Amino acid sequence: MPSPLHLSRRAALRVGGVGLFGLTLPQFLAAAEKSKRKAKAQSVIFLHQWGGPGQHETFDPKPDAPDNVRGWYHKPIPTAVPGLHICEKLPEVAKILDQATVVRCMQHGTKMNNHNSAGYYSLTGVPPPTDDQRLRDSQELFPAYGSIVSKLAPAAQGVASFVSFPHVIADGSITPGQNATFLGKGHNPLFVADDPNKDGFRLPELSLPEGVSPKRLESRTDILKLIDEQSDLLETSAVAKGVDESYQKAVALLTSPKFKDAFDLSKEKKETRERYGRTTYGQSCLLARRLVEAGAKWINVYFARAIGGAGNGWDYHGFRGESVPDRLKELLPLTDQTLSALITDLKERGLLDTTLLVWVGEFGRTPRISSNGGRDHWPACYNAVLAGAGIKKGFVYGKSDKLGAQPTEGRVTPEDLAATMFDALGLDPETEIRDAQNRPLPISRGSVVSELFG
Repeated sequence: MPSPLHLSRRAALRVGGVGLFGLTLPQFLAAAEKSKRKAKAQSVIFLHQWGGPGQHETFDPKPDAPDNVRGWYHKPIPTAVPGLHICEKLPEVAKILDQATVVRCMQHGTKMNNHNSAGYYSLTGVPPPTDDQRLRDSQELFPAYGSIVSKLAPAAQGVASFVSFPHVIADGSITPGQNATFLGKGHNPLFVADDPNKDGFRLPELSLPEGVSPKRLESRTDILKLIDEQSDLLETSAVAKGVDESYQKAVALLTSPKFKDAFDLSKEKKETRERYGRTTYGQSCLLARRLVEAGAKWINVYFARAIGGAGNGWDYHGFRGESVPDRLKELLPLTDQTLSALITDLKERGLLDTTLLVWVGEFGRTPRISSNGGRDHWPACYNAVLAGAGIKKGFVYGKSDKLGAQPTEGRVTPEDLAATMFDALGLDPETEIRDAQNRPLPISRGSVVSELFG
C-alpha cells in the first residue's frame, strides 16, 4: 500500500482546510494513514492479448447480424451464467464465467488505431502523444502498471514486485509501456525471456557459489565480483542486468530460495501442466500462478511476441490471402484451455479471492469483415474479462449495439481500467508520481468502475 506521504494533489490541497479546524500536518498524515484504501487484491495477473482480439469471435458474438458482421462463428454457446452466450469455440471458458465479469463496453477515449500506440495505452492507461505505429519508448512516456506498483506498493524483500514474460512485444519497433521509464530502472520488471514450456526451464539467475554466505554480498564490490565469476550469464540474468540500478534487490533475489523456486515448473504435477496446455502461453500462465504464490505483486503475461502470423497474436486482417478461420483455430483453443485452467486453478487453491486477473488486448476488431476477408483495428468497442479480488461473479458489464460497433450501455476506457486495477491493490488512483522534469502526475486519469465489484 502507498505510504501516507504519497498523497494525491486533491488531498494535499485540503491540508490548509483541515488546519483551520485545529489539525496539524502530522495529525493530518496520521489521519491519512488510518483512511488508507483497503486492498482487495494482493496480486494482479495481467494477460495482455497482443494484436487485438475481436469481440465477435470471443465474448460478444452477434449471431443475428448480417453475414459480413457475424463472421465465421454464428452459433454462440450458453455459459454458466444464465443468458450469457459467447463464441462457440470457447466451451471451457463458458463453464467458468460464473467466476468472472465480462466487460462489453471497452473503448479508447482517443481512438488509437495503431498497435504500438494502442499497446502503450493498454499497458499504462495513458494515451500516447500521437497515434503512430513508429511510437518508440522514451523517458517521457508513462511507466508500466507494474513499475508503478513496484514503486508505491512493493512486494516483500526477496520477491520481485513486477515480473513480465515470455516476450518483449513489438510491431516493428518495441512497444512502449513495458518498463519503468522515468521511475528508474530499479522499477523495471524482472523480465524472463526463456520459454516456460521448455524442459529444464529455470530462472536464469546468478547463484551463490558453495561456501559463500549472503553476508558476503553486503558490498557492491563482492556482488560485482560474483557476476564476473559467472560472466556466461551476463546476457540472460535479470539480476546481472539490474545490479547497477538496485544491487540490494539483486542480493535479495539471490538469497530468496522461495522466489527462485517458483520458476521450477518441474515441481508441478504432470496433470496440472497438461491442464494449462504444453504451450508457451499455457506454461506462462501456470508460472503466473506460481509467482502469485511466491508473493509477486504484478505479473504481465504477453500472449504473443508479434501481432499476427502463425503462432502469434490476434491481428487477423486477412492480408496476403491469410485464412482467418485457420488463424482462429490456433488462437481460440489456446485461449479456451489456458484462461479456463488459470481461473479454475486459482479458485481451487484459494487464490482467486486475493488475485485480480485481467484479460484484455489493445483494441477490438471492425464490425464488418473487410474485402481482404478479415477484420481491421477497432478501438471504439472491445471486450475485457476480469476475475477475482472482489470482482462480481457471473456478471456482464455494458452492452454494445447490434453490430458490436459502439457501446450502448456503460463505457470503460483504459484510464478507467487502470484506476480500477490500482484501486483493487489499495492504491488511490489520484496518487501522484514525478516525471523526469519533476512534474506531478496522477497514476491514473480515469475513474474506478465500482460496478464491477460485488
